[in-house]
Amino acid sequence: MKNCLRIPRMLLPREGFEKWAVIACDQFTQDRAYWERVARTVADAPSTLRFILPEVYLGEEDEEARIAAVRKCMYDALESDVLTKLTRGLVFCERTTRTGVRRGILCCIDLEEFSSEEGVPALIRSSEEVLPARLAPRLAERENVPLEFPHAILFYRDKKDRAVKILLREELEQLYDFDLMEGGGHLTGWFVPEDCAEEIVQLLHGKGEPAFAVADGNHSVAAAKAHWENVKRTLKKEETARHPARFMLCELVNLYDPSVVFYPIHRLVKDVETEAFCDFFMKNVRCRREGNVLIPALPAGAEGVRRTDELCEAFVRANGGAIDYVHGDRELALRASQEDCAGVMLAAMDKDDFFPALKGGVNFPKKTFSLGGAKEKRYYLEGREISYD
Repeated sequence: MKNCLRIPRMLLPREGFEKWAVIACDQFTQDRAYWERVARTVADAPSTLRFILPEVYLGEEDEEARIAAVRKCMYDALESDVLTKLTRGLVFCERTTRTGVRRGILCCIDLEEFSSEEGVPALIRSSEEVLPARLAPRLAERENVPLEFPHAILFYRDKKDRAVKILLREELEQLYDFDLMEGGGHLTGWFVPEDCAEEIVQLLHGKGEPAFAVADGNHSVAAAKAHWENVKRTLKKEETARHPARFMLCELVNLYDPSVVFYPIHRLVKDVETEAFCDFFMKNVRCRREGNVLIPALPAGAEGVRRTDELCEAFVRANGGAIDYVHGDRELALRASQEDCAGVMLAAMDKDDFFPALKGGVNFPKKTFSLGGAKEKRYYLEGREISYD
């Protein structure tokens, strides 16, 4: 199989990991107080907070100024003594979450092998449709900056967990060991030198298509791909093979890691006549009803989500209303009752269905699955250079 991965040279802060690492920019998008607390915690310490534009601030008048400030802060970090550059290798990390200890491997993917286009088979696939409105600010942030600090997680499949078992046996140099801010759990990381990294990279490549798929951060990976396509147009053919913008740093996690749990994302149909919606839905799909919540007899995963969305969207088009997305069975029942609206409770996807469902360039419907709460998302920490500036 074609090699989709590249062993990078990564950047880490010399010290102060607790204030350096902040959660992904697409979290707490309705909670300005969260990001204000983070800013107070970081104060004037070196932090990846200065390298991102939290989505809670998108659309504000100073958006362009904030993006320009990101670029300046990255150059300032490169020109100061804040960062240290590791030799070529991987980072093996362990993240404690409420579902257990999630193990990941920091590596670069080759964006030439990535596609988010519907119907386009690729060795590295998106898992959801990429929306232009969400892609634009990510692309704007990536253009003209010298560094990337990614939050994307990609799945690989290794039922025997061979790569992780090898790394657990190795005596690796510890790089960091600290508690993440705002209740993000604990994070430990070790350096995997190039000679060992080469063996690991080979083991990560699964058979079949796709070999890797985005678990979280579809728009970030798509923005990196779009940026690379823009850069590539300025290069001679011989320059494209090793240009740093061709690659993207991300965390690779085994789909079969015991801490990886798929949670369903339920639908809440608001501002409609609840009884009318329930009657409409139940005429099309056999359901059990509990209060204002419907539990349809549909397959778990993408097929059930797709059918549910088709019906919800058809009803809203004809009758008005809005569709919201809710995590947790109890939260769905509570909101459906309190807001006097209709909920549709979906079932969680099975792990064995994940990669086969993406074969041939298929994307899941949006909000098909979740990997847990916002605080379990990846925090920015490791970085790398993406330009020759």
